[in-house]
Amino acid sequence: MGKGKRRISIFMKSIPAMVIPLIVIAVIACVAGYRSLTEAITQVYTESSVETAITAATMIDADKLDDYLISGGVSEEYNELVDAVEHLCNTSGSMFIYVIQPDLSDYNHITFIISTRRSDSTFSRYNVGYYRETTNDDYRTKYRRLYEGYTDYEIVVRDRGYIETAPHLTTMIPLRDGNGITRGILCVQTQMSEITEKRNAYTNNIIIVLLIIVILVILGQSRYMRIILLNPIKKITEEASRFASDGKLPEKKLSDVVRSRDEIGSLAESISTMEEDIVRNVDALTHATAEKERISTELNLATRIQADMLPSIFPAFPERNELDIFASMNPAKEVGGDFYDYYFTDDDHICLVMADVSGKGVPAALFMMASMITIANHAKIGKTPSQILHDTNMSLSANNREDMFVTVWVGILELSTGRLIAANAGHEYPVIKKPDGKFELFRDPHGFVLGAYPGTKYKDYEIQLTPGSKLFLYTDGVPEAVNRNNEEYGTARMTDALNGNADAAPDELIAAVRKDLNKFVNGADQFDDITMLCIEYKRQQE
Repeated sequence: MGKGKRRISIFMKSIPAMVIPLIVIAVIACVAGYRSLTEAITQVYTESSVETAITAATMIDADKLDDYLISGGVSEEYNELVDAVEHLCNTSGSMFIYVIQPDLSDYNHITFIISTRRSDSTFSRYNVGYYRETTNDDYRTKYRRLYEGYTDYEIVVRDRGYIETAPHLTTMIPLRDGNGITRGILCVQTQMSEITEKRNAYTNNIIIVLLIIVILVILGQSRYMRIILLNPIKKITEEASRFASDGKLPEKKLSDVVRSRDEIGSLAESISTMEEDIVRNVDALTHATAEKERISTELNLATRIQADMLPSIFPAFPERNELDIFASMNPAKEVGGDFYDYYFTDDDHICLVMADVSGKGVPAALFMMASMITIANHAKIGKTPSQILHDTNMSLSANNREDMFVTVWVGILELSTGRLIAANAGHEYPVIKKPDGKFELFRDPHGFVLGAYPGTKYKDYEIQLTPGSKLFLYTDGVPEAVNRNNEEYGTARMTDALNGNADAAPDELIAAVRKDLNKFVNGADQFDDITMLCIEYKRQQE
């Protein structure tokens, strides 16, 4: 019952789409026919009225109109003329035939000379000399045109508004004397009730015919829709519902069940193709999802492995009071290419490392791990920073088929004296704060990046730290972070954030920079790893 009701609803909703065009055409046809019929009937009545007026004019001697008016119409000749004109009025179907003389000063009043009416009229005739105001401006204009010789006849149609003698058509012709001077106007008035009756009869007939046509079209269209449209749509709907429920291909393709060669057939073919594509895509998506879950699991494992390789327990050396150190690394992807490291090479020397591998993701992480291990191996056997960079570069360049590279800053701090020996392989400038000063960039000499060219030489330089000095190391992900306007954070904002918290501990300093950086980017995507390390040199061990 539910499906049947839906099909009936579809059909009922489609009826307006079928009927409305027919109604529009019918209305246009009725209006056009109405106007054409009105014009045709009006033309016939006009021609008949003009002929009646001409006939009546032949019966009237215009030279005697003034005499009739002066005498008051008491002569036998006048009475015979009135009877003859009235007879013409009855035989011609006119309602009134009358002769008037307008007031030539302004045509605002008229004087009746002859007045006749049809025998079945309820209106009275006007006596000779009856004087009254002209009915409206249309009459005044046409009186003037007739008297001044602009036209040989005029037609007035009055069918709107209040009309004392009902809607009518009046034909007017001038009555001229022997010298061609207009002495009066003869008017023939024909009622429009007959026009209206015939017009209404025509309209009623047209409406009846159109209603019959609309009904026949609806019946024919309903049968057509049931056979050509509704039945195929029913099959298509049932198949779509079935496929939505079980997601399996049908035993027989829908395009083989619905064999229409029109849009319905194309729809059935499209649905069959869609079903096949959905089943194929679902299978592919299932395999892809499983593969994505496997890759995600492996990336999560790689993230944990990378995180485990970086020192992350703070305080790092609770038994040593000469220094305080803190570091953090936030990769742009699951795994990153940045790394930091710190470890004692002997009881009095600690090695500090900050590095940034080219690229991101798994390749960068693998290269990072190789670089980190190689640097540590060379540092822990007592080499200077320049030797560490040189030997690490030789190792990484030997089999670097992917042309990857890494920027590295290495420093070895002697805790007993505060003497820091460092070397830079294309990395960012360190930031240093003296105990009584502020954080400033230290523009150290740069060597070339590691992994690009074997045999590259690097140069050591020395910085003397005093108790209370701080060293801040970072990767380019910090100054090159951009906001939604594509503006870079920059080293100036970074040093301002450091100096705004100059007396804070290393962990608080890094947190302050990170907070200021997040405020600047304001939710913009992170495109590079962000790594920071801060060390505070306190005093010698007692």
